[in-house]
Amino acid sequence: MKRALIVSLNFPPSSIASVHRARHMAKYLPNFGWDTRVLTVDENFHKEPPDPALASLLPPHIAVERISALPYGLTRLLGVGDLSLRAMPFLPGALRRSIHQFTPQVIFMTGWPFYQMLLSHMIKAHWNIPVVLDFQDPWVSNEGALRKPWSKGGLAHRLAVALEPMAVQHAGWITSVSERQNNEMADRYPFIDRNRMTAIPIGGDPEDFSVLRDERPQERQSNRFIFRYVGTALPRATSLFRSLFRALALCGARNPGIRDRVRLELVGTSNQASGEVAYQVTQLAAEAGVSDLVVEKPARVPYLDALRLLATADATLMVGSDEPHYTASKIYPCLMANRPFLSIFHRESSAHQILTDAGGGLALAFDSDKASAELENAIADAIELIVSAPNSLGPIDPDSYCDFTAAAVAKQFADVFEMACN
Repeated sequence: MKRALIVSLNFPPSSIASVHRARHMAKYLPNFGWDTRVLTVDENFHKEPPDPALASLLPPHIAVERISALPYGLTRLLGVGDLSLRAMPFLPGALRRSIHQFTPQVIFMTGWPFYQMLLSHMIKAHWNIPVVLDFQDPWVSNEGALRKPWSKGGLAHRLAVALEPMAVQHAGWITSVSERQNNEMADRYPFIDRNRMTAIPIGGDPEDFSVLRDERPQERQSNRFIFRYVGTALPRATSLFRSLFRALALCGARNPGIRDRVRLELVGTSNQASGEVAYQVTQLAAEAGVSDLVVEKPARVPYLDALRLLATADATLMVGSDEPHYTASKIYPCLMANRPFLSIFHRESSAHQILTDAGGGLALAFDSDKASAELENAIADAIELIVSAPNSLGPIDPDSYCDFTAAAVAKQFADVFEMACN
């Protein structure tokens, strides 16, 4: 077998969403001729609480080296929380050790976070091993550019603008989750060979749901029809949530029985697992007059709990962003949960086309970030149809996401690794 060293500073039992890229690859790359070793930061140095149940999904054969980082409790006094910055004093030595012991043919670095990608220059200069840089989110982003220049976010953006080109110019290959994201990076840096860039989605692993199959079915607590959204309420989704709640109010006006039957549950909207958590959408529901129909639970829940919430919902709810390139990796667990769904995405988002092809739900699209009466009417019609006749939507077609399973994604990376080595 060839060998791939996976550098992912977040890895189970880390509870950060970016763990899944490396988790899927470490599990499935051996099926395609690549032995793997993972280099990550020990969970004791993460600021988020670990998720032991997520770690239980890892096969026993995965080799993992866990390194130290500067303690968050110390560095936060200096305003530094980024895991890659805190790990940097330890990461170069760990890389040298892993390269000497494991002798990889390719090194894969995935972010968020991103500062570890600057080590691609050291790797190329000392060992001439191709480095594949994987951007699960943009390092340089349009949102970052809108931050106040001297705010923490503004300073982070300016650092990203200065440092990203230094990282990518030494990459053997670049991957991200969408062609649009790749195109934006290629436009920023004319020196990048566009032929050495690939868009690969995060995907999902249907086997993750196998741990739920042995559980006893949960008894319904009421006869209410529960639409369930699990995930962060993004700032650039505010107008969509406002339209959703206005549509819910419209449903109640047109059909008073809806108010007694429908509830929207939004879980993990703050993306914070502990400490002070802020409500993200409750005020929007109150403004629309439907606060009695909306339950927001802002604390992020462990991964398997999130799957359980999706699998036991009457219908799942997916709300995108006003950004056309937004792909939403959360759509794959929602599809694999095999529940009726209602989705609202930008028409140019790849997520919208995937959900449209999937069947089993109602995929709605919009063309601008502004709320419109047309969109609100469409959402209201969709809610009423799903509540009154969910079986009329038919089943979700597993073939619609077969190219986005964890195994299929690992196969795409195996192909990228082969090309990067040539």
